Amino acid sequence: MRKALYILSQLDDGDVEWMANSGQRRSLATGEIIITAGTQVESLFIVLDGKISVDVKDLGEIAELGAGEILGEISFVDSTPPYATVIALTDTHVLELPRASIEERLEMEAGFAGRFYKALAIFLADRLRSTVSHLGYGSAGLEADASMADELDDNLLDNVSLAGDRFDRLLRQLQKNG
Repeated sequence: MRKALYILSQLDDGDVEWMANSGQRRSLATGEIIITAGTQVESLFIVLDGKISVDVKDLGEIAELGAGEILGEISFVDSTPPYATVIALTDTHVLELPRASIEERLEMEAGFAGRFYKALAIFLADRLRSTVSHLGYGSAGLEADASMADELDDNLLDNVSLAGDRFDRLLRQLQKNG
């Protein structure tokens, strides 16, 4: 859920409503592949419920994700096909936001563009810190910060409750739409 909080804490209520109305709620059966390594991703996905596995060739599963996680964000930013294959471990629901719809809104609304890219930057910075910490790179300096690995940035704490409410509203809106 934490990753969705990063995104939703930066967006406004109108952005979340747009996501609910522009996206499509999609059901995935256990074992269904949502993203294939080496194949361009044409959507951004928010996991609404269920469990997802992220697998990398020759490494196997590198992550298990649940509600509130974001998928396809790196390929969205740089248009490079993903290195990982993403598979539903259980029956799962996602919100699928087509790249073309997001890009159209980015071009037409500068405020949304600023909020959206800031949210992605915060999200990706957190993922990079987590990966660096997990791999032990520069571990001497990170040992003191190990207790902070799962904590949200103080600047985001003010918006966490609001972001949680936005996620709940997004889920309710999707239930009404579909």
